[in-house]
Amino acid sequence: MALGLFSRKPSTARRALSEQDYRPAPPATIPDDVLDRAVTLGRFGLIAVAAADLQAHPKFGAALAKAQRHIDESFALVPEGFVSLVQTINDEPGCSEADFETAPFLLARHPVTNEEFQRFVDAGAYEDYQLWPESVWPHLIDFKDLTGQSAPRFWRDGRHDQRLARHPVVGICWYEAAAFAAWAGYRLPTEAEWQMAASWRLRGPTATIRRYPWGESLDLECCNIWASGHSRTLPVEACPAGAAPNGVMQLIGNAWEWVNGDYECTNDKGHRIIGEMQMKSIRGGAFDTYFPWQATSTFRTGLGALSRPHNVGFRCALDIVGKR
Repeated sequence: MALGLFSRKPSTARRALSEQDYRPAPPATIPDDVLDRAVTLGRFGLIAVAAADLQAHPKFGAALAKAQRHIDESFALVPEGFVSLVQTINDEPGCSEADFETAPFLLARHPVTNEEFQRFVDAGAYEDYQLWPESVWPHLIDFKDLTGQSAPRFWRDGRHDQRLARHPVVGICWYEAAAFAAWAGYRLPTEAEWQMAASWRLRGPTATIRRYPWGESLDLECCNIWASGHSRTLPVEACPAGAAPNGVMQLIGNAWEWVNGDYECTNDKGHRIIGEMQMKSIRGGAFDTYFPWQATSTFRTGLGALSRPHNVGFRCALDIVGKR
């Protein structure tokens, strides 16, 4: 399924950016010490689960405290609840749905940024085969930037544009998103978890589904979609009024988000839709989402897992301690 169905003039914003002077991020200085390296690179999820090769380090206690502070500040609790995922390509009233229960978990307050993904690149993670399924190894050669370096599609010379440091990273496929999450010690949220965070459907006698994280009505001050008029991504701190009740931001608009789930649906006649390649779910809409009904907490769509579009990013999730 082509992303063009869900966006408007994607090349315009990209062309406007390319006409400006690119400001590459400076080279990183990465310590040799294994624990200092993990802290510098922001692999706080890995530190928090007390990886065996880190526990014996004399500085581990301080590093663990720093990791816990980072997680407390950067992640928010999503309570248990339940969601209904539409099973047809159209989400009209009365269409087929599948119900899922979700356990409490932690979700990143904002999508992964360019400056955060830069650390993954600087760490040489594209060459770390343990992070990639063996079936993807032949495709790693294609995960290049505009200059042929291993990096997101729209970077140059393996460096992000400093002007976009706090913007969501885009131009990455599902496997790159999953690899980053695993490298940092996190994971991708499931599609049901993502929808729970966006719709806030708590269990109880008055359980309701929010159409948007902030309420029932579209508010262009709360999100960055085509009608908002920005025509490009915004920093991940933008649109604070659109946050979910727990403070998680930009679940709607700015950039679609890869989630951990195969995209499977049927057409209006109940026949399963099968693409040319494995499809993974994306949720939430982007800055160029033209139709507002596609930028809601319940709208489902998907892309080929190897696609690296200009308007798809991701955020990380984390199991609650004791359930990892």
